[in-house]
Amino acid sequence: MSAQVLDRPKVMTVDDEKVEKDQPWQVLLFNDEVHAIDEVIFQIQKATGASLEAAFEITMEVHRQGKAICFEGSLSKCERVAAILREIALSVEINCSPS
Repeated sequence: MSAQVLDRPKVMTVDDEKVEKDQPWQVLLFNDEVHAIDEVIFQIQKATGASLEAAFEITMEVHRQGKAICFEGSLSKCERVAAILREIALSVEINCSPS
């Protein structure tokens, strides 16, 4: 899975009346100056099941671009991934994937 950077993500909440649960969702991970690269790589692997190489690539994109999509899937899977990333206080958003 290759990560893509969104210029302006369309943010929707679970309470939004327009939310369609069957739509694809994505977890957007933001850069910070707190976590070591190794910590982020490990947490991405833990949250998504990504390989070491894929988690490294996502982490480097976050580091270089300031943000990157680290997971795409159903809303419930994205919520689970986001919760795991937040365990170490990583900053994430769940967005409705552009059609």
